[in-house]
Amino acid sequence: MKKYFPLTLRYIVAIILIQTLRFKFTAHPDSVYIFSQVGLEPHGRIGIGILELIAGMLLIIPKTIWLGATLTLGVIGGAIFMHLTQLGIEVNNDGGVLFTTALVTFILSAVILYMYRKDIPFINKKV
Repeated sequence: MKKYFPLTLRYIVAIILIQTLRFKFTAHPDSVYIFSQVGLEPHGRIGIGILELIAGMLLIIPKTIWLGATLTLGVIGGAIFMHLTQLGIEVNNDGGVLFTTALVTFILSAVILYMYRKDIPFINKKV
């Protein structure tokens, strides 16, 4: 059980990141609306989608888990910031689902980064 918990967390975050890509890459009206509201449409939508794809892949590769978790914290931290400053908790009557998903993803990524902190090469460099 203990062995599978970190793997499960990684897959949950990777799936959350990757499943949202279809909205970003197909210019779904909700995604276009969100990125228009924050002044990042279309380049920001595509760029952030690419970063989320990279983060999701890095979370799956054992040697790059810490990097994927760090990238996820940055990208999702930005999303949370935009919700709190420009978008609001509820976007297009979604009941706060996007904001809640962002919070869960952020928290799980922080837990993953903590669990794999010993894998960060420049922090645990032996002298």
